[in-house]
Amino acid sequence: MLFNSYEFIFVFLPIALLVYFMLAKFKLTKLATVSLVIASLVFYSYWDIRYLPLILGSIAFNYTIGSFIEKTRNKHLLAFAILANLFLLGYFKYAAFFMQSFNDILGTSLFIPKITLPLGISFFTFTQIAYLVDAYRGETQKYSLLTYSLFVTVFPHLIAGPILYHKDMIPQFSKLKNFVFSQKNMALGISMFSMGLFKKVIIADQLAPWVNVVFNNADKVSFIEAWTGAIGYTLQLYFDFSGYSEMAIGLGLMFNLSLPINFNSPYKATSIIDFWRRWHITLSAFLKNYLYIPLGGNRNGEINRIRNLLLTMLLGGLWHGAGWTFVIWGGLHGCYLVINHLWIRAGYSLPKLLAWLFTFISVVIAWVFFRSSTVSNALQITATMLGAQGVTFPFKYEIKLTILKNFGVHFANLPYLVSGSMEIVIIAVILIFAITIEDSQRVLRNFKPSIAWLILISTFCLAALTKLNNVSEFLYFQF
Repeated sequence: MLFNSYEFIFVFLPIALLVYFMLAKFKLTKLATVSLVIASLVFYSYWDIRYLPLILGSIAFNYTIGSFIEKTRNKHLLAFAILANLFLLGYFKYAAFFMQSFNDILGTSLFIPKITLPLGISFFTFTQIAYLVDAYRGETQKYSLLTYSLFVTVFPHLIAGPILYHKDMIPQFSKLKNFVFSQKNMALGISMFSMGLFKKVIIADQLAPWVNVVFNNADKVSFIEAWTGAIGYTLQLYFDFSGYSEMAIGLGLMFNLSLPINFNSPYKATSIIDFWRRWHITLSAFLKNYLYIPLGGNRNGEINRIRNLLLTMLLGGLWHGAGWTFVIWGGLHGCYLVINHLWIRAGYSLPKLLAWLFTFISVVIAWVFFRSSTVSNALQITATMLGAQGVTFPFKYEIKLTILKNFGVHFANLPYLVSGSMEIVIIAVILIFAITIEDSQRVLRNFKPSIAWLILISTFCLAALTKLNNVSEFLYFQF
């Protein structure tokens, strides 16, 4: 089930809220919790009920073994549990990829099974691995199976994050005030959900056709078309994923739950280090706390820090998808981070505007690999962006910009700019919007109801609802 669908907004969500708060009103708090777990499982099963036993089995296994780890602090048991989770994730997500790579490298023809990736498996697996590690560290308490099940399945985060941590979420489940309907939280939740829905449906989905035509014709696009497609995807991904995260936060607020913030204006970043403090914050925290630091972090010298950074980002790239394009994307960001740290250590600095420009261009180039279906396509688009095919401007500007011919600029019809010059203008406006406005979380921090605010949110909501006839998946569903 998708957040951006009529059945979710007008059927599932109202029923889930009504049942939850009606049970809570009669002080049936345990039943209210049960109803939210059931609603979350229905939400998950709606997509493909065949994978319901998978998530139930994962919960049962991790809860049971987590209880033993909590009591014994046995590192071998922890290692076994983590490997079991990674094996499950690896089978569904990477088995076909590794077998195909094996065939390509060795020229063999091993049978490659067709495996459908269960929705949200990366997110609920990482959430539970973090829980197991925290249990080993003695940071968990003896939670009930019901509480643990709600922690893993609570539907706002279940499909595409944010990654949850028990210390942030589980204490909220037992607070009695969270079972009391809150007009303020409902207003905040609806506002957050509406803004996220607007980002997804009105911005991200409208950019998709312009992006798709460029990446589907990687060997044919020109300089301007390649940059337009790459920046378009940079914005599409941000507004799609941040839109989902804001909708998730909004849904949590409706149930009086505070989910973690996942974005903080990432395209304002003036360094790659700054970018990863702003982009997919819960994943960055997971990679740092449960991978980079256990590998040794920045201890034991600069060489080891470089190794740990590169390995962390390579694995982070592979987590995003089973393909060499994702590995290269992770490797690029690993290299970026290494250069950033060495730059700082050497005492160098750049003017803020130049630092932002270098950071943004680096991120855009890396996103080309993230979006491309093959490494070859990514290399073709990147080479075109760097001028390997020359620089070509739209033919309509030849008279006004004829002087550019002296610098090797060509003029021609650009068929892969679907909306012509207007496409460039709209993408430029959205980019300015992305790097200048405050994130929705900061806007809502000082939230005060008003007629103007009601009109604005109602406009966002109505505009998005009129577009739901063309429902599209969230980009991070595939991860």
